[in-house]
Amino acid sequence: MMDLNQVTLPATDVAASVQFYQQLGLTLIVDSVPRYARLEFPNGHSTLSVERVETSPRDPGVVIYFECDDLDARVESLVAKGIVFEHDPVDQTWLWREARLRDPAGNMICLYYAGENRRNPPWKVQSNREL
Repeated sequence: MMDLNQVTLPATDVAASVQFYQQLGLTLIVDSVPRYARLEFPNGHSTLSVERVETSPRDPGVVIYFECDDLDARVESLVAKGIVFEHDPVDQTWLWREARLRDPAGNMICLYYAGENRRNPPWKVQSNREL
């Protein structure tokens, strides 16, 4: 069995990134600011860590996707808290609804809702396990 444990993002200001991800709803579980921090998602077992770097990555860099059942309401709530989005929720041709923003380090964040299409889009490749 294999499962995603965590993703580590680079940040020039770990404290600012921690505050940002806490506003998104993650909970701080390891506090080694200003060098490192680790946060836990409200659902599931995955975590996100932020590690100090001297310079931010260049585009396109990392894109991290957070699925939200309540995408439109969540975006509205975050905007009310002062979070700036690059674009509001938009229906995409790949059957996901997405809104994009950047964390304080410049990493791209995609809040999205895909439902069943996340793992089972109409064009999914059939493996031998599924036959």
